[in-house]
Amino acid sequence: MLEIVVTTSKERRPAMQEISKIHVGLDVHKDSIAVAVAEPGRAAAKVIGTIRHDVPKLLKLLVKLGNTEAVHVVYEAGPTGWGLQRALTAKGYSCEVIAPSKMPRRPGDRIKTDRRDCAQLAECSRAGQLRAVWVPRPEDEAIRDLARAREDALNDRRQLRQQLKALLLRHDVRFPGKTSWTQAHHAWLGKLNFSEVATQAAFMDYWMAVQASDERLKRLSSALLEYVKNWRFAPQVAALQALRGIDVTCAIALVAEIGDFSRFDHPRKLMGYLGLVPSERSSGERTARGSITKTGNAHARRMLSEAAWSYRFKPRLGERARRRQEGLSQQLCAIGWTAQLRLTQRFAKLDARGVHRNKVCVAVARELTGFVWAVAQAADTPSQATQGGTT
Repeated sequence: MLEIVVTTSKERRPAMQEISKIHVGLDVHKDSIAVAVAEPGRAAAKVIGTIRHDVPKLLKLLVKLGNTEAVHVVYEAGPTGWGLQRALTAKGYSCEVIAPSKMPRRPGDRIKTDRRDCAQLAECSRAGQLRAVWVPRPEDEAIRDLARAREDALNDRRQLRQQLKALLLRHDVRFPGKTSWTQAHHAWLGKLNFSEVATQAAFMDYWMAVQASDERLKRLSSALLEYVKNWRFAPQVAALQALRGIDVTCAIALVAEIGDFSRFDHPRKLMGYLGLVPSERSSGERTARGSITKTGNAHARRMLSEAAWSYRFKPRLGERARRRQEGLSQQLCAIGWTAQLRLTQRFAKLDARGVHRNKVCVAVARELTGFVWAVAQAADTPSQATQGGTT
């Protein structure tokens, strides 16, 4: 017997409301915001105009378009941060921040303006072609800011050390020891004395700058370790240290950049997010793969590539690695040892084939990403969450 189900208008209302949303595209800059509106249907988006980058003025404009439930706002991620998204969300608007690298691009479109960009954002949002990025909480963003400040301090110290070494090399002054920047090296630097007064002044300025950079790096490292103790992602930070090449500062930076690992239901998606998968341009029977895509977070990709270099050595568990694994579950330690066995073998195999060292490092970093995902998923278990710290 055929059963006919009649759907009332009230039952269809949620779906109709979802279809009839008004999509607003914003092209956000430091001083201005270009606004375009795409109404339900197939009509082209209308550019309203450009306003000053001011949240109250933007809210006044959005109120004229409809109530908060009927308006959906999108804009591309950029240097202005997440302040606009948080302000609109606090007022009840649905606001998404879009990944610029995932924006659909027309091959024949050679004209790019703010008005066209905001109109394209509104139309693509209405068509469901955009992909939103993960927006961190303010406390998560604060840890990321501190981790990036430490990374900047590390890069500045490296540059200052190179400048000091360049000065010594120009005057053929060589350290007799084996390792630079140790206590013996600093003691040797303190005894240097150049015949020319101007050269001595330049040397002292370089050396004091290096010492100041050391203090800055220590200060930022201590602050980072202190603030992470009560972080909700502290269990993931502790768990990632089970992997070779990832110490506490590297683990903090990785978690701060990637954020919530649970949004990746497969390790390949995390690899693609970090841009460690090879690019491909295939058609028909022709298959062509190129270099890695390098999309996504460059900070996390660089840290994983640096960590991959440690797998060029034979598998071992040194004293530092043992201290990092203290308090971790047996499951996490087993994942870390499995990763070390596999990745060291992978590095040695590719290196023996004559593959360029940089390519070997990238290949190992890609597989290391899979183990990072596995460790983060294991750290989310309730037993591990209670062991690792506050969530």
